[in-house]
Amino acid sequence: MAGFEGFVLGVSASPSRASRSRELLDAALERLAAAGLATKRVDLERLPAEALLGRASDAALTEALQWVAGARLIVVATPVYRATYSGLLKVFFDLLPNGALAGKIVVPIVTGGSAAHQLALDHGLRPLVQSLGGLTVATGVYAAPEQFANGRPDAALLARVERAALEALQLTALASPSSASFATHP
Repeated sequence: MAGFEGFVLGVSASPSRASRSRELLDAALERLAAAGLATKRVDLERLPAEALLGRASDAALTEALQWVAGARLIVVATPVYRATYSGLLKVFFDLLPNGALAGKIVVPIVTGGSAAHQLALDHGLRPLVQSLGGLTVATGVYAAPEQFANGRPDAALLARVERAALEALQLTALASPSSASFATHP
């Protein structure tokens, strides 16, 4: 994509290697890669707990934090636990400095056990992203189990992921330094 600087980072905050949130994250990353953007993914469940808690240093965690700093667009996917994002996401974001997401576009993806947890997207994940200066796209993605037919996301859910990814592309293009043309007035 012309004018796009940096890369897209996918952050999987599921404690399980196989999860609905990770599947939706991969769908979003595939859509953004199809638009010509370089993508990377960090699976928080693979990072050592002692490092995530700030008790030890770890090269993989340091690299993941550097990826956040270098990313232009971030897709965050988390399951809902106790009515909010996962603890993995919380401890990872706690390691980021204030303003770490400033100037970054974020696509929020949340999966839950029922539609009753849908507000976790707007009352949990969006404020977390905004507390670090990130700008979330208008279309957030929330998915309940009934939206996964035979273990795969249904067409309406994939269309919502597509819409969120397209909004991120549009916002990124608008926020690109090469697309800004502001006139100054004397």
